[in-house]
Amino acid sequence: MSKAGITVATADPPAPAVRPLPRRRGIELALIVLAVLLSVYGYCAVGLARQGALPPGAAGYGAGLGVLALLAHLAVRLRAPYADPLLLPIGVLLNGLGLVLIYRLDLETPGDRAAPAQLVWSTLGVALFILVVLLLRDHRVLQRYTYVCVVSALVLLTLPILFPAVNGARIWIRIAGFSIQPGEFAKVLLAVFFAAYLAANRNALAYTGRRVWKLQLPTGRVLGPIVAVWLVSVGVLILERDLGTSLLFFGLFVILLYVATGRTGWIAVGLLLAALGAVAVGRLEPHVHSRIETWLHPFASIEAGEGANQLAQSLFAFAEGGMLGTGLGLGHSFLIGFAVKSDFILATAGEELGLAGLSAVFLLYGLLVERGFRAGLAQREPFGRLLAVGLSSLVALQVFVIAGGVTGLIPLTGMAMPFLAQGGSSVVTNWAIVALLVRVSDSARRGHDGQDAR
Repeated sequence: MSKAGITVATADPPAPAVRPLPRRRGIELALIVLAVLLSVYGYCAVGLARQGALPPGAAGYGAGLGVLALLAHLAVRLRAPYADPLLLPIGVLLNGLGLVLIYRLDLETPGDRAAPAQLVWSTLGVALFILVVLLLRDHRVLQRYTYVCVVSALVLLTLPILFPAVNGARIWIRIAGFSIQPGEFAKVLLAVFFAAYLAANRNALAYTGRRVWKLQLPTGRVLGPIVAVWLVSVGVLILERDLGTSLLFFGLFVILLYVATGRTGWIAVGLLLAALGAVAVGRLEPHVHSRIETWLHPFASIEAGEGANQLAQSLFAFAEGGMLGTGLGLGHSFLIGFAVKSDFILATAGEELGLAGLSAVFLLYGLLVERGFRAGLAQREPFGRLLAVGLSSLVALQVFVIAGGVTGLIPLTGMAMPFLAQGGSSVVTNWAIVALLVRVSDSARRGHDGQDAR
């Protein structure tokens, strides 16, 4: 300002103090310790119920799970200090509970012990989690590999066609006693592809094309490539009779299309197409038709004098559990048969933990999905938002499809419950999903200048 011909410089007002974001790694560590203790308690409870003494491997189990969780925590503390503090503890608790349930069922099948192999796969899954957190500094790097991801996913989906079917479905690759399920890895790659493609073309998808009724149909040039990829992947899965994964991919495609465009009409179109596809496949495919018949008449085998089928045994297990359950190790869900450690492991949780324990498990899954959605909503760039929503939707859809199947809500699909069920490919893939959500949540909170995005 000037006064009497003299210019007087005024100092700029001080910048407002920026409140540093709380990192909350101490909360994460405390929750991890609680998750490990709960898992060890469950392991000990099974031993006391079945053998009347603490299992000899309780200390080793607790130490192994604790070391894995601590290493994962250190990786997050080092490379993703602003990440959501609930994601990793939820993964540790679900994985620990899955190991407990598989160990409990191993005691009924001494000739088929799956817990040691599942612990090895869990170790590999945590190792992959650590690698992703340490090496992937920015999730947006994945956007550069959009078409590499989709080609890799289609190759992985196609490979099981070359191998013999297992339990009516061609979803496994078995070589020299070693087996993997490529579809588990393909779902993450397809989520990356869908998120990247829709992020790059979201405006064209939402505002161009022809309007039919209340739905804005994009041009074929924009919508064509992603629809072609989706149709090829679902077609391959139908040939392999892996209808559970095909339903998962369809749901992922519709959800991300809705999130990218904001058009609610896509939800209605998706439900209509899903209903038409379910009716067509249910009538034309004998394997699926038999599952629908079992779903409609779960007790028909009992009335025919053939004994209870798997779905009927699962319903009996849930009924036996009641509100509070029979207690870990005191149920009879092993009578379900060969899929008790994979497709029907939720029945063991329902019988021995009861409705209260099963509700707690579902709340853990719900919280994991909610934190993933929250990380996506906090993102300012579309790829991170769609990626977080897509990965979270994969978990949500998979839990719904599996839980609905074993409780008789929908026909069985033959998928693995995330973290709980026996399956190396599944547990490794789900740890990769948690790692990507950790990376996205860290980026989201860093992007808020002084504002806590909790």
